[in-house]
Amino acid sequence: MKIEGSKILVIGGAGFIGSFVVSELLKTNIGKVVIYDNFARGKQSNLSDSLNDPRCEIYPNGGDVRDVDILNDAMQGCDGVIHLAAMWLLHCKDFPRTAFHVNIEGTFNVLEACVKNKIKRLVYSSSASVYGDASEVPMTETHPFNNKNFYGATKIAGEAMCRAYNDRYGLSYVGLRYMNVYGPHQDQTAAYTGVIPIMLNKIDAKETPIINGDGTQAYDFIDVEDVARCNICALESDATDEFYNVGTGIQTSIKQLCDTILDLRESDLKVTYNPYSEDDARRLVQNRIGCPKKAMCDLNFKYQYDLRSGLQRLIDWRKAQASN
Repeated sequence: MKIEGSKILVIGGAGFIGSFVVSELLKTNIGKVVIYDNFARGKQSNLSDSLNDPRCEIYPNGGDVRDVDILNDAMQGCDGVIHLAAMWLLHCKDFPRTAFHVNIEGTFNVLEACVKNKIKRLVYSSSASVYGDASEVPMTETHPFNNKNFYGATKIAGEAMCRAYNDRYGLSYVGLRYMNVYGPHQDQTAAYTGVIPIMLNKIDAKETPIINGDGTQAYDFIDVEDVARCNICALESDATDEFYNVGTGIQTSIKQLCDTILDLRESDLKVTYNPYSEDDARRLVQNRIGCPKKAMCDLNFKYQYDLRSGLQRLIDWRKAQASN
């Protein structure tokens, strides 16, 4: 769809990825961006710059994907929808029933509202969690769904419903399977925070960084700004009823990640390796690197930030936050 002059609803637009999606949309000649967020994880401070743009607004009193009537009202007059609202992986593990209502029922509500309001284009945020552990590297979009956790299950359900709504109602959508996303606006201190903020917190506190396992487990890390750009590429593309990996295709072990962070922080701290618990050894993904070729071909998307430059941007942001 054409972005010029359009009105886009960004569901989860105050969150980690969502706030960057809003910022990227405002770099275009878009007509209006409306942010729909219940602020359970999102923060208005993530939007401080974007809200200075008269084309950007928060839907009055926020909004929750479980509130069908409010969601429908927010979507009226919109041309496109970017759906990022979801409970995160570890949160889903601890609260699976709430995860069902937010991630699965909430996505159904979004799809239903899209059809009711004749939305021209939906971009759905899925996850590489649908793949589980890699049976081949790099993982293409045809990789089997080996997921075993609640979060991945909710994303598989969301993908299946997108496809069903396309088949039944002709809803035009693209689904994006994010690899390991990092960067500014990610929660740096919460119990459910990611591996990079945990390492940085340890190093900044002059504490020994801890790696669970032997550090050989490897992932595909991608900067949040690149992920946001991919959402815009998906919104503008002609592709429909398709899912795409959003990553760099570069394999980075946890040991390599930690070594890079220590080098950037000019730290001489030594890493401590802890054995996995029996439960972690059984359930944790050890290897997941996505093939980026399909997104490059169909969406004209390629990442801009390598891991070192992306981590430096994050470190600089953390320093700025600490000085405020």
